[in-house]
Formats: sequence, C-alpha cells, structure tokens
Amino acid sequence: MSSPPIAPATSGTSTRPYLIRALHDWCTDNGFTPYLAVFVDAHVQVPTEYVKNNEIVLNVGFEATSALKLGNETIEFKARFGGSSREISVPVDHVIAIYARENGQGMAFPMPVESQAGPGALTSVETPAVLTPPRGPKLALTEASSAPKPDTASDAPEPPAPEPPPGGGRPSLKRVK
Repeated sequence: MSSPPIAPATSGTSTRPYLIRALHDWCTDNGFTPYLAVFVDAHVQVPTEYVKNNEIVLNVGFEATSALKLGNETIEFKARFGGSSREISVPVDHVIAIYARENGQGMAFPMPVESQAGPGALTSVETPAVLTPPRGPKLALTEASSAPKPDTASDAPEPPAPEPPPGGGRPSLKRVK
C-alpha cells in the first residue's frame, strides 16, 4: 500500500498578527504596558505631529485605548493625544516592534519594504527579531535570522556602542543592524 502524495508546503498567513496578540496578552497578564513601535507612511492613520523619523510609539494598553481591535490586517483603536480623542489605524505589516514599557521585553519585526509591484504595494520578510533588554536602560534590537549578512563596503570593525547614562531612565528602542 502506498502512502498519499505529500502536498507542497505553503507559506500560509503571516505570523505577525498572532505574535502581536500573544505579546499584548503577555504584557497585560503580567501587569506591563504594551507599546507598539510603528513605521509611518501614507497607509498609517496616526497623529502626524507625534511622528519622528517616520516612526511612532503607541501605548496599546487597555487603559490608554478604547475599542482596541488587534486584527490580522489592521490594528484599530481610539486614543487620546493632547486631550483629544483620535482614531488610530495601523496595518499589521507596519508594526516594527511590540514590547513592555516596564522592562523592554518583546519582539521586533522587519520594516515594510516596497515590493516590485509598485508604490503603495508593501511586502515584508517574516523573520522576527528578538528584543532583549541589555545592561542598562536602553533596548537593543537583534535580528533572529540565519541568513548571511550582506557584504559591507568596509571590513573594519564597528566601534563599540556607547555606555548607557548612569541613573537608569525610561527604556527606549535602538535598532542594531
């Protein structure tokens, strides 16, 4: 008796929305405040006055939002900015990190990339990065990828990262490439 043919593996749906929901649940279950770092372009609906370098960090805790929907395609909610309620809509592929404000633990994702299909069509690689708190108040993003790094113009070693300022402080994201 022969076994049935094996169907080719398909890529399936993106894991990003599932990981975002899981880390949001983990944050809230542990009493942490979930923050989303978002890449901002024309597809993202956020208050532009709070956007810096095409990025914004959003508090997505239940205390800071109303009508929060962590969907497979978009994240939508209402939040107050400067005392006025605003409607927020973020495509899931524009989320570049989700982490706990209190300890910096979470996960980072690749930035959305313009596809060959033309402007406005976005694709992204589904290899998440591991977000780990270093020795100090700043966060570091490290890619969790087995792919070889592209050759750089110089083989000189990179200078060491500066030591964090003494006294601690609020965590912040720092992209390490």
